[in-house]
Amino acid sequence: MSKLKGQIAIVTGAGRGVGRATAMMLAKDGACVVVNDLDPDVAAETVSLIQQSGQEATVVAGSVTDSDFPSLLIQGALDAYGGIDIIVNNAGYIWNGAMHNHSDEQFQAMLDVHLSAPFRILREFSSWLRPQANKEIEASGQARCRKVVNISSVSGTTGSATQIAYSAAKAGVLGLTKTLAKEWGRYNVTVNCVAFGPIDTRLTQPYSDAPPTIDVGGREFKVGLSERQIQGLTTTSPLGRTGKPEDAAGAVYLFCIPESNFVTGEVLTCSGGL
Repeated sequence: MSKLKGQIAIVTGAGRGVGRATAMMLAKDGACVVVNDLDPDVAAETVSLIQQSGQEATVVAGSVTDSDFPSLLIQGALDAYGGIDIIVNNAGYIWNGAMHNHSDEQFQAMLDVHLSAPFRILREFSSWLRPQANKEIEASGQARCRKVVNISSVSGTTGSATQIAYSAAKAGVLGLTKTLAKEWGRYNVTVNCVAFGPIDTRLTQPYSDAPPTIDVGGREFKVGLSERQIQGLTTTSPLGRTGKPEDAAGAVYLFCIPESNFVTGEVLTCSGGL
């Protein structure tokens, strides 16, 4: 039996990596998925993979940091499927540097994509959620259980050198999660967070010489982990490896299924025991 049959899920940053794996896992279990990514082409690839498996999906492309994007995303989901049951705030990238090299622009960019964007998306969601939940409460005495899963990092729970801005933003996600869980419990919405350790994506790809770069909005950012760093992670990990996108998606999935309907305001660390 599909546990998410008939549910509508939004996953931001779902064109690649953890976001794509999450979107596909939710779709496999019956959800219709609204796939967001800054790059419309990779978002369309995710939708195509979901549709090939016989499930429903649609694209709402765009940058989560654009001022008009939250309304476009929420309305796009409502136009496509008529409701929203799950939101996974996953979109983001890294812009690393030691504290003395961090610019104001760099610090603000990390706050914008990792903390302000989820806040603004969820604030926009609330304009539909609150009246909808109240209608359901009036009709049956209880609103439909809905799910929010915010994505943080062990950089936000324990800190990480050269990631002062990223770590601060990801730490802020914990406060956002725990506060909203208290506010939205009345609407039967669970709000939880998954903090990832090292997951094999383009942000952590291995390199031996110079670090690789990725393009975000026409700007290049250094990413990846050196072979020595990866060796250190696998040596110290109790499971002896870094995570796969499917491992990360599985942790998100736990907060989306009915078995977690009485779990809210929690932070689950998905790090292989690091």
